[in-house]
Amino acid sequence: MIDITLQNFEAELLAASMKTPVLLDIWAPWCGPCKQLGPVLEKLETEYDGRFILAKLNSDEQPEIAGQLSQAFGVRSIPFCVMFIGGQPVDGFVGALPPEQIRAFLAKHVPGEQQLEAEEDVAEAEALLEEGDADAAIAKLEAALQADPANETARFDLVKTWLERRNLPAALEAFAPVAARAADTLTPHPRFAALAAWIACGEAAKSAPAPAELQQAIAANKRDFESRLRLAQCLAWAGHFTDAMDELLEIVMRDKAWNEQAARKLFVALLEILTPPVPKAAPGAVKEAAGKLQLTGHAATVPANPVVDSYRRKLSMALF
Repeated sequence: MIDITLQNFEAELLAASMKTPVLLDIWAPWCGPCKQLGPVLEKLETEYDGRFILAKLNSDEQPEIAGQLSQAFGVRSIPFCVMFIGGQPVDGFVGALPPEQIRAFLAKHVPGEQQLEAEEDVAEAEALLEEGDADAAIAKLEAALQADPANETARFDLVKTWLERRNLPAALEAFAPVAARAADTLTPHPRFAALAAWIACGEAAKSAPAPAELQQAIAANKRDFESRLRLAQCLAWAGHFTDAMDELLEIVMRDKAWNEQAARKLFVALLEILTPPVPKAAPGAVKEAAGKLQLTGHAATVPANPVVDSYRRKLSMALF
C-alpha cells in the first residue's frame, strides 16, 4: 500500500499502473465508511498477491487530485475508489462495498494468475524470436495460449511465426479460434484480418502458376490484374512483402476499384503485418494547466518503420 501525494502521483500511480493495475482509495479521516473500507482493501491487496497495487489518497490533504477525479466521474462522496490501468483512470466505485462486490469489480480489471503466466510466456517468446529461436518461441506461445486462450498477442505471434515458416496447416490450426473475429466486419480486428489475408495468399500460392509464368503474362498485358494479384499473393507467401506491394500498387494506380478493391485490401493487410505492435503508453508528467491536473498518460504511438511509412505514402499517392 502506498500513500499518494501531488509529488509522487506520477511515479507511484501513473507509472506504476503501466505495469500493474493500481486501485486508488480516496478517503478522509472523518469518514466512517472510509474506515470500514480501508482494512477490507488492504486484506484484498494481500490476498491478490501483487496482481494489483493499493494506493490511498487523503482527500483533505490532496484536494486537487481528489477534486479532479470526483469531477471526472461525477462523484461527490467518499470513500471513492478509482482503478488506474495504463496510466489512466478507467473505472471506479463508491461506498464501503462488501468484499464479494469488490472482488467482482477487481475481476473486470485485474489479471488472473493464468493471464499473468501467459503474459510472461509471451514476453519470453518475443525475446526468443528476436534471438532467432523460433522453435522455443513457438513452445512458449503455445503454453501462453493454454494458460490464457484469449491472449491476442500470443495468438497473433504464433500464427505469424507459423506463416513465416510456411507451415500453412499449423497456422490454420492456431488461427481457427479467431477466424470468425477476423471475418467480422461490424467489429473488425485489423491484425487478425491481416493474418487471414496472409493465409489466403498461402492457399492461392498452392494452385498458382509459377511466378515466371505470371511475370510473362503481365509483360504481355500490363492490365492483366488477375495475374498481378496472383503474383503478389505468391510473393507475399514467400515473405517478399515489398515486392508484393509493388505489384499491388500497379493495380491500384490503374484501377482502384478492380475486383472490389482486392489489391488495396491486400496491400493494407501486408502493411498491418509489417507494422510493429503499439507499445504501452508511457506515462505523462503531472502538470498543472488552467488550474487542473493532467491525470492521464500520453497516448501510445506506433514505433517508426521506414519501410511501412514509405509504402503508406505510396498507397496514399496512388489513391488520391
